Amino acid sequence: MTTFTVPIDNGDSVRIAEEESQRTLYPYVTGTSIVAIKYKDGVLMASDMGGSYGSTLRYKNIERVKAIGKHSLLGASGEISDFQEILRYLDELTLNDNMWDDGNSLGPKEIHNYLTRVMYNRRNKFNPLWNTLVLGGVKNGKSYLGMVSMIGVSFEDDHVATGFGNHLARPILRDEWHADLSFEDGVKLLEKCMRVLLYRDRSAINKLQIAKITEEGVTVSQPYSLKTFWEFSSFHNPTAGAEGSW
Repeated sequence: MTTFTVPIDNGDSVRIAEEESQRTLYPYVTGTSIVAIKYKDGVLMASDMGGSYGSTLRYKNIERVKAIGKHSLLGASGEISDFQEILRYLDELTLNDNMWDDGNSLGPKEIHNYLTRVMYNRRNKFNPLWNTLVLGGVKNGKSYLGMVSMIGVSFEDDHVATGFGNHLARPILRDEWHADLSFEDGVKLLEKCMRVLLYRDRSAINKLQIAKITEEGVTVSQPYSLKTFWEFSSFHNPTAGAEGSW
């Protein structure tokens, strides 16, 4: 709360209180990578459930994949409170769409375009939402997958990843993804990507969810852990052979 003094006609002055603007100046509680792919029946999306407070893994039960309306699935990296704000925007959007009761509903392409405009608008106000969003969905038999960054940069692709996943998971997806993936093979591919991220990303935790969306709707798995192997020699002595002052 800030106050300032305003003079009035009789020579006196009054003090007026003004609410300070509240915005995310810097992300505090953040989620790491989202990895998503198209498969033959729809879209699969994976995320872990960690929330990092700076470099501290403070929260271990945060769901970062949510169903949006009838045809869409949204995942988010970045600031958790801003993701909650985006979900409020989308709740209002889908409620307004449902009130028309015209037999039509927003598809994933429309939701993705809306999110692109929201993120770009907030960026232009120098008040960005500190998230990278992945939007997948199925409508009228067509699968859709796209992403949008915190400054409104957006694109569509057959597989996408955010955060560290954009560097470590995308090469795996480029080598192994194909359009006729079955559900089981798609899950195995996502688990391979999440395992690599678990080994290399300090913000990742071994507790993940995989969500799928098809014409029948959205299904989000219960949280589970991956089998891991930590006996690689480079894990025991990661600085062996490294040159430097240490």
